[in-house]
Amino acid sequence: MPNIVVVGAGVSGLTCTYLLSKQQDNIVTVIAKHMPGDYDIEYASPIAGANVLPMSSEKNSSWERRGWQELRRLATEVPEAGIHLQKSRVYRREKDLEKLRKGGYSFDSLFLEKPWYGSLFDDFRELSKEELPRGMASGCEFGSLCINVMLYLPWLVGQCRKNGAVFRRGSLKHIAEAAHMSHGGGGRADVVINTTGLMSSRLGGVADPKVLPIRGQVVVVRNEAPYMVTKSGTDDADDEVCYIMTRAVGGGTVLGGTYSKGQWESQPDANQAMRIMRRAAELMPEITNGQGVKGFDIVRHGVGLRPHREGGVRIEKEKIDGVWVVHNYGHSGWGYQGSYGCAEDVVSLVSEVLNQPKL
Repeated sequence: MPNIVVVGAGVSGLTCTYLLSKQQDNIVTVIAKHMPGDYDIEYASPIAGANVLPMSSEKNSSWERRGWQELRRLATEVPEAGIHLQKSRVYRREKDLEKLRKGGYSFDSLFLEKPWYGSLFDDFRELSKEELPRGMASGCEFGSLCINVMLYLPWLVGQCRKNGAVFRRGSLKHIAEAAHMSHGGGGRADVVINTTGLMSSRLGGVADPKVLPIRGQVVVVRNEAPYMVTKSGTDDADDEVCYIMTRAVGGGTVLGGTYSKGQWESQPDANQAMRIMRRAAELMPEITNGQGVKGFDIVRHGVGLRPHREGGVRIEKEKIDGVWVVHNYGHSGWGYQGSYGCAEDVVSLVSEVLNQPKL
């Protein structure tokens, strides 16, 4: 029986485990320093929004396209997963148009004037001039979804457990150590899945110099937003952004945020928090009934580090110290929405490893 060890229990690791554990012959063990329920600056998944806002280029859109199909199914058919459907608006500011047209924006395709994802969402439409806030050149609206990550991550764990996967706490210095940590016994694991996210920059045997954090600060409030919204930039700083999303099942509304490359700071900045709330209240006055910042009922402040990789996500197999490793890391801010597409590719790579002739 194939013996597989997954390193990491964020959304990427859990989704890989879920799909691999569906294959009844597989023995799957998850080894992770952090598990759902934990909060740590190394562990990005519990801090994420999370929603579906396509960020890839059309050429690299397969992961998000496949992810959308499965997440939408969960939202409509599996209420206990903690996902709900919600309208989303994307605004393009007048002052950002030149930069957007030159391709000089961090979010790749999200703010394109003729986005590829227009064909992904059945109800996609461009907004009329009358529907745009002041200062916006154009915008679009489509039916998307938002995930209550505090429910969804434990739900994934439950599905994996139901399929027989075993979870163990562990800290690794080298990725090859994982091959000897399977619960299945019988010697070394056949393949190790590396879903360590940002820690792939430090983990022995991987130590990818292209991996770096993109710091994101948010404010979680009890106010509910009638729809999700984001805009293409802010007047405050180049690394500050503006978005609003209400999580499913009472998970609160996430106000963001920041997008600071290379920043490891784990503590919220009070000035940034004030700017986040001010921008949200200006973009969507109805969220506080026109009361501005003082109308927000704050649950907490949060900071997460998006696991970015220069050159894009790494999904490939390689042999490290005699151990077959399949990598799946570097998702930056789109880990949830691309999780199923990426995990499907991991399953395919695992199959390639397992079907190779034994030498």
